Amino acid sequence: MTAPVIEQGAVPEVSVPWGEVWGQDDAVRMLRAASRDDGAVGHAWLIAGPPGSGRSTLAYAFAAALIAEPGDEPAMRQVLARTHPDLAALRTEQVVIRIEEARQLVERAYYAPSLGRHRVIVVEDADRMAERTSNVLLKALEEPPERTVWILCAPSDADLLPTIRSRVRILRLREPEVDDVARLISARTGADAATAEQAARHAQRHIGMARRLATDADARARRDRTLRSVLTVRDVADAVEVAGRIVQAATEDAKALTVERDEAERAELLRMVGIPEGAAVPPAVRSQLNALTDEQKRRATRSLRDGIDRALTDLQSLFRDVVMVQFGRTEGLINLELRAELTALAEAWDAARTIAVLDQLAHTRRNLPRNVAPLLAVESLLITVVSGRTP
Repeated sequence: MTAPVIEQGAVPEVSVPWGEVWGQDDAVRMLRAASRDDGAVGHAWLIAGPPGSGRSTLAYAFAAALIAEPGDEPAMRQVLARTHPDLAALRTEQVVIRIEEARQLVERAYYAPSLGRHRVIVVEDADRMAERTSNVLLKALEEPPERTVWILCAPSDADLLPTIRSRVRILRLREPEVDDVARLISARTGADAATAEQAARHAQRHIGMARRLATDADARARRDRTLRSVLTVRDVADAVEVAGRIVQAATEDAKALTVERDEAERAELLRMVGIPEGAAVPPAVRSQLNALTDEQKRRATRSLRDGIDRALTDLQSLFRDVVMVQFGRTEGLINLELRAELTALAEAWDAARTIAVLDQLAHTRRNLPRNVAPLLAVESLLITVVSGRTP
């Protein structure tokens, strides 16, 4: 069954706070009912769903419903804007959530609500917590403060420690169909139906990525070049060259996404401390600038690794299509535009080799957040493509 396309304001009864939630009707009904019954709220939730499924959007909608009185739209909008005093949110722009950030969040969890019905703690990217960091949250989840509700978000409950999973209510989101995402993207961006369908298919139903592909011709071209370049790899020299191009493209993309923001943050810091543009920075301010620079470097590292991970996700879709063709399945292909190339590769390889490449892709994606050198990781992957054997 496909999910209905729900535009902003089409959620029954009120548009705030649920109007931005799309395609998750069952989850909305469950959380709305829980928010109205203090006895059913519980103290901790895990919203699990693949990237682009809307888990963070749903988490903040639930937080707004928990904090604000029914019908208090100004308070709900304040929560959705992340400015309400009874909301604490953690969304890391680094490779992992730091233990210091988790400790600060736990401290805030023990404050009583100041204005709202509950204090709500939202942790996006909860799967980016190392074991030591997860253990910091564990005590707060074992002995929850009264009227405090934790909402964790992750791609899957398997991404969290069993001790965390056992202390939360798990809500698993459904994946929308390609056609549903295409209609939504077309309605929200004005993209023509063919471009929206291709974007939704190539994004593997990730709404945010589908929006980018539908509205950014460079992003579409970059994806196409990556897949076609991997299909040309024949030996180790090719593998090294193509790996370099993939990492370079991800690096340039990451810079494009972060450089303007970095400059704006630096200018804002200097303005706040009263230093005119171009003036010398006094020693007393240098430590603040250095801290900002360190934060921006960590953010750039995550942006780069996320960019490489997106490329690897695209490659997974390519070899997933190949193995489907090898097993006689031609419906549901993601990369229809490369059907001739997929068929040729499916005939040249056996299924065991394709599955070995898919296993290595999964292994590379798991290792990226663990401080492996991105270029070496991608080179190793492409050597598997060439040889059919894992290094």
